[in-house]
Amino acid sequence: MVDPDLAPLLVALGTLVLGAAAELWHARRIRRLATLKFGPGGRPSAWVRAAAPLAVLALAALAWGLATLALIEPRHHGQGESHRGTEFDHVLLVLDVSPSMRLQDAGPTKKQSRFARARDVLTSFFNRVPIERYRVSVVAVYNGAKPVVVDTRDFEVVRNILGDLPMQYAFQAGKTMLFDGLEEAARVAKPWNPRSTTLLLVSDGDTVPASGMPKMPPSIGGVLIVGVGDPFIGKFIDGRQSRQDSSTLKQIAARLSGTFHDGNEKQIPTSLIAEVTGASNDEPWQKLTRREYALMACAAGAGLLALLPILLHYFGTRFRPGLARPKEIAPVAGAATRDLQSRRLVPSFPRLSQGGSS
Repeated sequence: MVDPDLAPLLVALGTLVLGAAAELWHARRIRRLATLKFGPGGRPSAWVRAAAPLAVLALAALAWGLATLALIEPRHHGQGESHRGTEFDHVLLVLDVSPSMRLQDAGPTKKQSRFARARDVLTSFFNRVPIERYRVSVVAVYNGAKPVVVDTRDFEVVRNILGDLPMQYAFQAGKTMLFDGLEEAARVAKPWNPRSTTLLLVSDGDTVPASGMPKMPPSIGGVLIVGVGDPFIGKFIDGRQSRQDSSTLKQIAARLSGTFHDGNEKQIPTSLIAEVTGASNDEPWQKLTRREYALMACAAGAGLLALLPILLHYFGTRFRPGLARPKEIAPVAGAATRDLQSRRLVPSFPRLSQGGSS
């Protein structure tokens, strides 16, 4: 049985051989009519020499493209399906659900709750990434950490989590332990493919110990820490002042070799999203598959085959029979008539007098 990867090449090679033989046979047949077609010189324009090789290559490209498209697995565009078949990238969200996230000092107007601002930032993030190629996991963190959902392809589930779901009641009251959330995220992401996961931590910050940072597994490819809440003016909760602890969040980002973004007033820049998710490292040509190359081969081959006859008709030769100027036609026609009359091939009739017949 022929290898599916080799079959299109064999089809293209066979088409190349047959096309070359056909062009050679065609060249021999029209050689006798060269003077009639191309004028007294019997030579076309200089570029016409490349027409036959171009036509043969176009036929081979078209044959390869069609054979490839016929043999590869078709692409299915279903909801939630990845563009790479069964392979997915991951977004791992560590979400702070502590009571301080309910304080209203966030957003451009300083009237949103921190959790509502986190929802806006995350919705904007998911709207600007190709969500069909990702599976999303959410880890809630407060006085401990709990995975809420793991590897979901249904963004509505994530949207529901980002709503007013009171997840803080799933924990005992206490201090926010961001390291517990990071440790749980590392455990969830451990079995995934290397550098296939974007870790996203959204919090208003908290004190963290100088040591004990959880070690991230090889599956973590990018880390983005997003702060919410007013970083300058705090609000009291549980007998203490709470505000966005930017210095702590920056420290976490530095220790995880990630990036910090203050999302209190501005959305995450698109360039930063591309950098963290790894999209900026992919050149456009690196994303092309055999399917795209086959489509380009079909388009190029069919387009060239359709264009060559038009070019040959209008620009194949400078000889234009029957397009002589009138000043050049009259003397030639008169000389030809006199020559025929002298040979008595065209009879001449005597003129009749004006007064009557002769």
